[in-house]
Amino acid sequence: MSLKLRLVAMSFLQFFVWGSWLLTIGAYWFQNRHWSGAQFGAIFSTMGIASLFMPSLMGMIADKWINAEKLYGALHIAGAAVLFTVPLINHPTTLFWVMLLNMMCYMPTISLSIAVAYSALKGDGKDVVIDYPPIRVWGTIGFIVALWTVSLLHLETSAGQFYVASGAALLLGLYAFSLPPCPPKLGRLPDTSLLDTLGLTSFKLFRNGKMAIFFIFAMLLGAALQLTNAYGDTFLHDFTRVDAYKGLLAVRYPAIIMSISQVSETLFILAIPFFLKRFGIKTVMLTSMVAWVLRFGLFAWGNPSDLLWMIVLSNIVYGMAFDFFNISGSLFVEGQSDPSIRASAQGLFMLMTNGVGAVLGSSLSGLIIDRWFTHADGGKDWHGIWTTFALYALAVAVLFVLLFRHKHDAGAIASAHPGRGEVAAP
Repeated sequence: MSLKLRLVAMSFLQFFVWGSWLLTIGAYWFQNRHWSGAQFGAIFSTMGIASLFMPSLMGMIADKWINAEKLYGALHIAGAAVLFTVPLINHPTTLFWVMLLNMMCYMPTISLSIAVAYSALKGDGKDVVIDYPPIRVWGTIGFIVALWTVSLLHLETSAGQFYVASGAALLLGLYAFSLPPCPPKLGRLPDTSLLDTLGLTSFKLFRNGKMAIFFIFAMLLGAALQLTNAYGDTFLHDFTRVDAYKGLLAVRYPAIIMSISQVSETLFILAIPFFLKRFGIKTVMLTSMVAWVLRFGLFAWGNPSDLLWMIVLSNIVYGMAFDFFNISGSLFVEGQSDPSIRASAQGLFMLMTNGVGAVLGSSLSGLIIDRWFTHADGGKDWHGIWTTFALYALAVAVLFVLLFRHKHDAGAIASAHPGRGEVAAP
């Protein structure tokens, strides 16, 4: 098997594991477990909590002691064992700790998979700028295939989704040991401080007012991403409460409808270089924020019947909302950071989005939904929920226009490395 096919298989399985449960755990939670929204928010925040420290810690271990591909495989095997136990948990507090352990195993594998791929491609004389993106796109395809698998097997509200994820994680973990060696970079470590290894030196970027504002808005948009991940599939499942919508395609197979978001994502990735070069990061980020307003607003007014087009359009808009924020943001950080701290700057970008932003978005949304948008019978006021989220995104957009000052420099964008730091949700 060629090197590219081996890395394609790794990327495909990497996000197949995540896609098997990330968007459908809400349906399992609210229709099977019947626990509170605040408790669900806490469960979903485990991804952000793990992102605060595990990628840096595992990266340090891979740099210093263990081959990255072996550590990568071991983490997936451990994650497979943890995922297998999820259906056995009958208490929300216990499930929180189990899911946190699962995320502590999974989140560092995203950056480790990039390290393994970069090392293998460079060792084979490839150009990672040209050869890595076509490999990475198979991760998004894996996420889509996972959604379809879980949906067509009718596992969206059952514990079966975790068994699918566990099996895929075990397969990937074993497969990882056959990947090209990515040994520790011992020669580099004596000149590397502990602060730099942990990615903490990048915090000096907050001394730059423009970068500080950028990272704050990255955190706010990271919170928005968690809202759609946590509640999109659950929203469609809740239409089963309405007799007029039972049996409709979007209600029977909501994960398939939601997978349109990932299909859209693969297409909008191709548009990023043009938009960044032509319009600059401020316009591109603002476009992302407007797309988030549309994402939530279309959900607020759509339904699975005559207004299904709104739900479909919302999923199409998601590709712009996610890519124009996440990937364009990482390119901006690459172009604005000093070469000596670019890697840790990408870690800071991930910390603010998948870490702090994810924790805030997951935790606060659960509390808000419980307090103001949950009926006595447990049903949700989805129109109110999505409208509130849309107003949140609109407020963020307005503040961004007023506070973020940046003069577009096409040369800085063009010199950025398009693959580095692309580690967020597919």
